[in-house]
Amino acid sequence: MSNTRNTQESQDSQKSQNSQNSRKSTDSAAGDRPSPMEVLRQARGQLAELTGMDAESVSSFEQTEEGWALEVEVLELERVPDTMSLMASYQVDLDSQGQLTGYRRVRRYERGRSDARRPGGR
Repeated sequence: MSNTRNTQESQDSQKSQNSQNSRKSTDSAAGDRPSPMEVLRQARGQLAELTGMDAESVSSFEQTEEGWALEVEVLELERVPDTMSLMASYQVDLDSQGQLTGYRRVRRYERGRSDARRPGGR
């Protein structure tokens, strides 16, 4: 009886591997370009690794001729109360494969503050 069980487990494992390989070959046929969600995950992980700060959100995301451009919000300095914590927006550039090619901090602000109104209602 245990041989039958092992055989069934082996077959199930083989089916799972075949399914994964089929998906991988389909993805390769699509030009090896990562999906937008994969790009977002990679960007957040790479930025965290480089800066030591975790991304809290992605406030802007667009595909460019060179790859991808994102604006990522990170917690730079935690304070009490939380509304006084310092946040920062980072412009993150990635190539077409989702590899980070550059980043820069574009603004810093307190979590509880909204953007100042600009003349002309913007």
